[in-house]
Amino acid sequence: MQGTDLLLIAFMIFAAAVLYSSVGHGGASGYLAVMALFSFAPATMRPTALILNICVSSIAALKFARKGYFSWRKFYPFAIASVPFAFIGGSLSLPPFFFKVIVGIVLIIAAILLAGRGRADRAPEAQSEIETISLPFAFLCGTGLGFLSGITGVGGGIFLSPLLLFLKWTDVRQTAAVSAVFILVNSIAGLTANLSHTLFTSLPTTPVLCTLAVAAVVGGVIGANLGSNRSRSPLALRRLLALVLAIAGVKMMLG
Repeated sequence: MQGTDLLLIAFMIFAAAVLYSSVGHGGASGYLAVMALFSFAPATMRPTALILNICVSSIAALKFARKGYFSWRKFYPFAIASVPFAFIGGSLSLPPFFFKVIVGIVLIIAAILLAGRGRADRAPEAQSEIETISLPFAFLCGTGLGFLSGITGVGGGIFLSPLLLFLKWTDVRQTAAVSAVFILVNSIAGLTANLSHTLFTSLPTTPVLCTLAVAAVVGGVIGANLGSNRSRSPLALRRLLALVLAIAGVKMMLG
């Protein structure tokens, strides 16, 4: 990989980390999109995205929790089911064709959700009625999101956040805090399973991985600081990132 390409990739990783961490996300779908645009090998994409996800989601989780937004009661129903299924998904190795199709679909869905999230963020900060979480439905959602997280390399937050807001189970800031911790535990489970099978052979070279990790961490610190003090990030940037996700998703599916 040429130095100029690595710098451009690192900048795009940084930008994705800033935007995603501002809403409590780890940014895996953004990192997968960047790697898809630069034709990373499918076997490399998943563990790399999970590592960057862990870096950024841990920062976001800490920042939002320190502000008092995290709710264990609204987190554990999803996590109990998601963590073991993230490990199961992370242990599976899909043929490159199927991996590309699944990730492509995930990126396109993520683009749609991200583009439409501005409506939720513009909703009143204090919702008039917060509904009680349905434990059976939360367990079911956790199962699906955990498996999707492990098998693709996303943390699941891009899907959990709109679900929590749509069902009125959390407000905007609680959603960010719960999603950040949800992403963190699922990413750790998926990465552990993946690396136990690949024995670290699928990771990029150390200089490349360190460069991307530093870019993600710096972006995560900036974004989490902004997001934990202000509940929203610029709508125009979200829509731009949604466009990148959509383009990368199509590129993945077309090979």
